Amino acid sequence: MSTRYERIESHDGESFDAYCAVPATTPAPGILLFQEVFGVNDNMRGLAEQLAGRGYAALVPDVFWRVQRRFESKDESGLAEGMTLAQQLDHALVAKDITATFAHLLAMPECNGKVGGVGFCLGGTLAYLFATQSRVDGRGPDAVVSYYGSAISDVETGSKKIDFPMLFHYGANDPYIPQERVDEVEAAFAGHADVQVLRYDAGHAFSNWDAPSFYDKPAADLAWSRTLEFFAKHL
Repeated sequence: MSTRYERIESHDGESFDAYCAVPATTPAPGILLFQEVFGVNDNMRGLAEQLAGRGYAALVPDVFWRVQRRFESKDESGLAEGMTLAQQLDHALVAKDITATFAHLLAMPECNGKVGGVGFCLGGTLAYLFATQSRVDGRGPDAVVSYYGSAISDVETGSKKIDFPMLFHYGANDPYIPQERVDEVEAAFAGHADVQVLRYDAGHAFSNWDAPSFYDKPAADLAWSRTLEFFAKHL
């Protein structure tokens, strides 16, 4: 496995960074990994490296770059600043940046042409944005996983744009996402045989080992094992 930073060209002539981890044997399926409000930090880099160790070419775009480049925080100490940055995001521009990253990954020699996506918290919302809006030459992703995306909305409309496998992970005790919201996601995708909505006896951000007050190892391990099985099946 090797790691580096890739420079992504945006639609408006600017550029931004994405952390990249690729396996020893390529070409391989690609995965876009979407950050939490803590930025592209040790947790995100570690997840990218885990994916590369499993045989995927992983790319983690810096979605905060239009507000503050390369922001990262190791733990809850950066939560307030990260939330402030997240509130300044223009989601229409973020969607374009995600599509640019998608196109970049498809063009990388290490990618075999199949691409999945996975994101956590803010990234869970961005993974849904990727699933519903990102298309390159008419094609979308092959499989997407969303962990507790608190700003996922309009799922009834969004579900009609998804014709590929998708997996949602939620904490049943999440104080930021009412279970009624999870019920709405579940209902919107009830007719999609290849979409699953899973709930865990955990709170918000339960998979983030860099945030001890949120981390729930049993739930995190179970969700990650299911995520890896999902990608192994569909990518």
